[in-house]
This record gives sequence, C-alpha cells and structure tokens, in this order.
Amino acid sequence: MAARAYWQGQIRLALVSIPVEIYSATKSGAQVAFHQVHEPSGKRIKYEKVVPGIGAIDTDEIMKGFEVDKGEYVLLDQDEIDAVKLESKKTLELTQFVDAHEIDVLYYEKPYFVVPADDLAEEAFVVLREALKRTKKVGLGQLAMRGREYVVSLKPCGRGMVLETLRYADEVHKAQGYFRDIPDTAPDADLLDLAESLIEKKSAKFDPATFHDRYVDALKGLIARKQKQKGNRKIIEDSDSGGAARGSNVVDLMAALKKSLEKPGGAAKSASQTPAKKAPAKKSAAKAPARKRA
Repeated sequence: MAARAYWQGQIRLALVSIPVEIYSATKSGAQVAFHQVHEPSGKRIKYEKVVPGIGAIDTDEIMKGFEVDKGEYVLLDQDEIDAVKLESKKTLELTQFVDAHEIDVLYYEKPYFVVPADDLAEEAFVVLREALKRTKKVGLGQLAMRGREYVVSLKPCGRGMVLETLRYADEVHKAQGYFRDIPDTAPDADLLDLAESLIEKKSAKFDPATFHDRYVDALKGLIARKQKQKGNRKIIEDSDSGGAARGSNVVDLMAALKKSLEKPGGAAKSASQTPAKKAPAKKSAAKAPARKRA
C-alpha cells in the first residue's frame, strides 16, 4: 500500500489479538490555502514574536501559559508538557459493544481505514468484521496516539473496517439548550403528507460524487483567470442579478409543497420504484383549513 500507516498495532478481543494498520480515510486536498503577501514588493509577510513595551524576543524565552485568572498564568515549559503525553500503545482493546444507532452523530470526529497487517492476520480480521455485521454492533475502546488518548469505535466497511475517533462528553454541547424553545406540537396532517410525498419523490441512493464545493471551484477558477492575465490586475465579477429580492409576504406552506411536487424533473430514478403516498384531496382554497383546537 502506497500510503503510510497512521498507526500500527493490534486489536484485542479477549484473548484474540489481530495485527492491523490504520490509514486516514479523509484528505484536505480540496481546500484552497492563501498566504499574506506585501503587494508593493510581492514578498510574503513574516511574523515576529513581540512583547508589548519590549519588542521582538527570542523564541527560547517563550513558555506556555494557562490563564487561571484575568492576566494571571501558570507557566509550563515544553518538557513538562511532553512528560504528560501518553505513550502510544500498540494495542486497541475492545471493551464494549453497542448498537450503532446508540452513538449520536455529534460524537463522531474522524474516520480511519483498518486493514490486516499481514496475511496471517486476515482470517481473524474477517471473523471480527463478520461478527460485527451479524450482531449489528459497534466495538468501543480507548487508544493512545501521538500523545493523547481517544475513544474510538470500530465498525465493518465493505471488505475492511473503519475506526472512528469519538469526542468526549465534555466536548459536545447539550442539544436541549438549543431546542427547548421549539414547540412540541403535532404538524398538520395534510402538510405532513405533502412533505412525505416530496421526500419520496426526491429519494435516491447517496452518491457523494454528485456534490461539489462550489466555493472552492469558484476560487480555483478565479485563480486560474488571474494567472493568465499579465500583471496582477483585479477581476471584478458580475453580480448575480438573476434572483429576485425576497419579498416580505409569507409564502403559504401548503402551496409551496404542492408546487414542489408538480415541478418536473425533480424525481430521482430510484424513487419511481416506490409508489409515493397519495396526496390528500385538494381543498376548495389553496390554503389548508385551520385545525380544530381542543
């Protein structure tokens, strides 16, 4: 395998140890990075470490400081910090198994591909993968990598497995604080039927290749056009005048949902295989009648 393994070790399940390698499953190549440049000279801008009232200082005079009160710091040098770092262990022990749906998506952080380290590890690797598939469980454990300890999950993925680092409980905000003001009321039945029909009409298998980062594409296009120009002239893009300004009138939800269903070309191929729920009969007016309140 051409890529370099992010971690090498073994997965332990009771008395069974499986040598594995993990590789990062994501990449950041799509991002566009910029440097700050001094326009008159065309040279990159550098930064100096300065202290107010003193000026530039040497890097060996810098310590890490944790602010315990306003303007009051506990100072630590790098050796003290390094001494706290956990040694990267070569074993991931699976200590618990849970149903996949029990882990909230907010806790998932970064995925890694897991593969057997050699031919001798393949049989045990496949047995663990298939056991997770049959039981529909996710394995949990803790793993020390590069100085810190992570909670990780292990699940099947095709012919391999995926290990995902998880956030700790104190790294995730409680949703109740954000959702408490949303009323706990049942939606209008007719509106709900229309919304379900629209969802079924637009349902299809997930294909990530159909989505593109339009902002990154536009930036790359701008850079390419600037590169072709002589000198370093500015490019002023035409503003988008195609969309009308949003009016102040409230759009009727029932009419909007019906219009979405009637719009041609919106249905996905796979949706035609599943008959959509029959939409409710049209009322005498475009607006849905108000529900009777108890």
